[in-house]
Amino acid sequence: MSVILKADELTKTFRLSSKQQKLQKTKEKTITAANKISFEAHEGEIYGLLGPNGAGKTTTLRMLATLIKPDSGDATVDGLSIISDPEGVRSKIGFLTSELKLEDFFTPNYLFDFFAKIHHLDNETRDRRKKELFEKFGIDKFAEVKVSNHSTGMKQRTSLVISVIHDPNIVIFDEPTNGLDVITAKVVTDFLAEQKAQGKSIILSTHIFSLVEKLCDRAGIIIDGKMVLCDTIENMTSEKSLEDVFFDLYAEAKGGIEE
Repeated sequence: MSVILKADELTKTFRLSSKQQKLQKTKEKTITAANKISFEAHEGEIYGLLGPNGAGKTTTLRMLATLIKPDSGDATVDGLSIISDPEGVRSKIGFLTSELKLEDFFTPNYLFDFFAKIHHLDNETRDRRKKELFEKFGIDKFAEVKVSNHSTGMKQRTSLVISVIHDPNIVIFDEPTNGLDVITAKVVTDFLAEQKAQGKSIILSTHIFSLVEKLCDRAGIIIDGKMVLCDTIENMTSEKSLEDVFFDLYAEAKGGIEE
């Protein structure tokens, strides 16, 4: 399969406030959230970024989605550079993050129509996509209910629908099942499997081993902002479970699990 996304030494450093320094028990004024992250994702596969909270997964995906600029390095998405052609990249991807906040005052109907205009969908395509996605995710019965009155699961479903409104060939999901009930989580994972079956390319981050083993073809393990292993799931789990592989690498990186 051809390479659909290639990250080349993506690096991002953030300044720490005095409060953050205190919380992290450090005198360092900066933190390198992503340290020369490199990997390739292939067309038609699901690629997982696996790591603990704070490992740099979200920062990496935000750079790939052109929400933040790397300090150094670059990445190409379907041949387009996130540095020189961010608008082109955004036109090809759908991006979902658990931190996406929907305006409480609006309804799913209004939000769908609003984002359809942003993606330049004609009315016929908009209505077809809305019917298809609202029915698939059970939003149709709540289409005129304000977001403020939705459950966490329904908000996540609405966010997901909005992120793929333009039917992108490349989908980037940051912790897609984080904080969801088991029913909504299954709706999301089933959708990811369906997207792969349709030939779509998916990049997702998670700290859930079973999700990676169930869905992903290949994965990269990130610890402390560094990519410590990148391989097929088959190769990773040929001798040990993915969980054991991860904790062996984690212990090696930390000099023992206890910090």
